[in-house]
Amino acid sequence: MTGLIHIYHGDGKGKTTAAIGSAVRAAGRGKRVLIARFLKTDDSGEVMGLAHVPGITLLPCDQNFGFSWEMSAVQRKAAALYYDNLLHMAWEMSAGLDGDPGYDMLVLDEVIGACGLGFVREDMVIEKLRCKPDGLEVVMTRAFGWADGMRGLYHGNGHGQAPL
Repeated sequence: MTGLIHIYHGDGKGKTTAAIGSAVRAAGRGKRVLIARFLKTDDSGEVMGLAHVPGITLLPCDQNFGFSWEMSAVQRKAAALYYDNLLHMAWEMSAGLDGDPGYDMLVLDEVIGACGLGFVREDMVIEKLRCKPDGLEVVMTRAFGWADGMRGLYHGNGHGQAPL
């Protein structure tokens, strides 16, 4: 892996499936993969399966905040704190900043959706991506139309890649 940044986006289904497929493929090649999920619960189909894949670490979803449009201001603030901490922890673990060996791939499932809802600061995600370790592959998913301001992060340059 060369440390690229992948963004899987669009309407409908398949974004998380594509990200999980990339993770399983990397793990199958002996790479270490860390997966953090935003806006989800542990009651997802991929959780049980991924628990049995060597080389993949799946961070648990310790809290469930329900649907964003039903949250009170207090719940939104709690969700923002939780997801901000999740991003920070996942980043530190993936880069090896927590004292353990780092990872080869980091999947941030629905992190851009969390940015669009105000639960994760977009500038923080971009800053982390700018400072990522060279060999770290980062996969992010988003529902189409969320956090459109991040377009500059993944516009095409003729080769399907875009510098930060």
